[in-house]
Amino acid sequence: MNQATTPSSTQSSGHDFVVVRDNDAGLERLPHPVIAIGNFDGVHRGHRAVIGTAMERAAAAQKPAAVMTFEPHPRTFFHPDAPSFQLTSEAAKLRLLASTGLDGAVILNFDAALAQLSAEDFVERILVDRLAVTGAVIGFNFYFGKDRRGSPDFLVAQGAHHGFSVDVVEPFMIDGRRVSSGAVRDALEAGHIAEANELLGHPWFVTAQVVHGDKRGRTLGYPTANLRLGTDCGLKHGIYAVRVGLSGTLYDGVASFGRRPTFDNGAVLLEVFLFDFSGDLYGAVLDVAFIGWIRPEMKFDNAEALIRRMDQDSSQARHLLARAPGAFPPLG
Repeated sequence: MNQATTPSSTQSSGHDFVVVRDNDAGLERLPHPVIAIGNFDGVHRGHRAVIGTAMERAAAAQKPAAVMTFEPHPRTFFHPDAPSFQLTSEAAKLRLLASTGLDGAVILNFDAALAQLSAEDFVERILVDRLAVTGAVIGFNFYFGKDRRGSPDFLVAQGAHHGFSVDVVEPFMIDGRRVSSGAVRDALEAGHIAEANELLGHPWFVTAQVVHGDKRGRTLGYPTANLRLGTDCGLKHGIYAVRVGLSGTLYDGVASFGRRPTFDNGAVLLEVFLFDFSGDLYGAVLDVAFIGWIRPEMKFDNAEALIRRMDQDSSQARHLLARAPGAFPPLG
C-alpha cells in the first residue's frame, strides 16, 4: 500500500466528513465503524440504499458510518488502455458521499498489491486488523479479493467468524429495472438525461475549470464558458439545459457538448452559456448539472441559421429549467 498521508475532512451539512487514504492515519476519528463497501461511481439510488443501511446499522450501534471505496476504479486498473466512462471523479464522489450524512470515507489505492490480496486477507488485514469494523454493508453483487473470489455469502460467513455484522442489500429497482452505474452510463451515452437523473436520484454533473476558447460565441451573441472534460466522458454530443454552480450561486443556462461541426469540428468541448450573467469566468471552477436534453449536435449552413437555432435552444432550455426549479446535485 502507499505510504501514510495526512487525513482530510470537509464540512457538509454541519458535520465533519473524514477522508482517510489507504492507511491508518486518521482512522482514530472513525473508531469501529460500520462501513459500506463499493465503488460508488455516481452515488446513485442503489448506492444510497447501501449507504442508508450502513447509517441505520451504525446509529443502532452508536458507531460512525463510513464508506470504503477504491481509486482508481478497478476497471481502469485492469484495462488501462480502454478508457472507462466514470460518472464521478474522486472529488465529485466524495462531495456526494459527504452530502449523505456519512461520517467519512476510506479510500484504498487500487494497485497491484490490492488486486493480488485474497478475499480472506482482505477481510483479516483491512476490515478486521486495520479498520476493526463493527459491521459491513455491501450490495448484492459486490465481489472482492483476488479473482473476485469474495462473494456476499463469503463475507457473511467471515463476519460471523470474526464477530462483525454483515448486511447484503438487495437490488434497488425503478419500474422493474435495476439501478446500476452501467444503466446510468448507457442513458447518458444515449442523451437520455431525464432517465439518467432518475436512476441517480440527482442531476448528473461535471466539475471543471473554464479555459480560453476561440471566443466565437461572442460574435454569435452567446459568449460561452468553455470546459474540457475527460477523454473518457461518454456523454452524447448535443445541446442540453444546464444549471451551473459558481461560488455558491446557481445560474440557469444552455450548453453544447461536442466538436462544433458548423465551424471546425475540433476538439471536444463543453460550452456553457449562462443566462442573465455578465462577467469574466476564465479560470473559474464550475459545477455543471445536466437537467434536460434538447437536441443532437448539428451542422448548419451558416452562422445566421445557427444563431436562429441557438435562440430556440435557449428558449427550450429556459422552459425545461423552469419545470425543475430546485434540481441540482446535493453537494453539501
